[in-house]
Amino acid sequence: MSFISLLQSTPAFFISLCAAIGLMVGSFLNVVIFRLPKMMEREWRQQCAELRGETIETLPPLSLAKPRSACPHCEHKITALENIPIISYLVLRGRCSQCNASISVRYPIIEAVTGIISSFVAWHFGYGFLAIAALIFVWAMIVLAFIDLDTQLLPDDVTLPLLWVGLLVNLGDGFTDIRSAIIGAVSGFLALWLVYWCFKLATGKEGMGYGDFKLLAVIGAWFGWKMLPLVILLSSLVGAIVGIGLIVATKHRRDDPIPFGPYLVSGGLIALFWGNQLNRAYLGLL
Repeated sequence: MSFISLLQSTPAFFISLCAAIGLMVGSFLNVVIFRLPKMMEREWRQQCAELRGETIETLPPLSLAKPRSACPHCEHKITALENIPIISYLVLRGRCSQCNASISVRYPIIEAVTGIISSFVAWHFGYGFLAIAALIFVWAMIVLAFIDLDTQLLPDDVTLPLLWVGLLVNLGDGFTDIRSAIIGAVSGFLALWLVYWCFKLATGKEGMGYGDFKLLAVIGAWFGWKMLPLVILLSSLVGAIVGIGLIVATKHRRDDPIPFGPYLVSGGLIALFWGNQLNRAYLGLL
């Protein structure tokens, strides 16, 4: 029996494989979440220096591949055995092997979340093209959610390629037909763009960033325009609940900005797995 035949005929093996791959990808996503904003900031500073005619500071190379991951406290280079998803964190008891400094628990959490959702994708879609496409979508959504939580930025380096990939996936009627995908991309962008300008004209303040427009355009490109009302409703509902909870439970003020990207990501993931069923139920109530 070939490997492909094994994946097709043994769902448990395919789910386990996706879970293992998800754990490894989650480890890489930690690198992307940490480094990509720094790479963007460095690029912006260099561009500003060029425009001002200043000498550009020579900095050590920084990419998603180099330099090798290291402890931020003692700069100990992380070895392969210290970089096994979740297991290394547990063995090291959440501390650097050299300086004993604490390692953020967020690293294994992201690895675990990526592995769990990847296995759920495999179970939900089964072996095939849609499962592979859904994994790409999920991994990108995780990156966007955590970068937005950290920096209130949704990098074009992630959103724009993901938008084009969504349109390509739907060329063959993947999650929706290509006509619905194109209309969804345009409608997703314009919907929040209009909200942005209405809010700004009414209050003189910016209620959201342009990255949110692009992220909703991505979701529209992947799942079509019919899914957008559901995604906006779910995102706004979750955002309102969390926002009120932060105000009540903490000293978070109403004027303090709250990133909207993670809520759009939540709506997009719900649309991926249960969007059609929820849409039918929603339209049935109407």
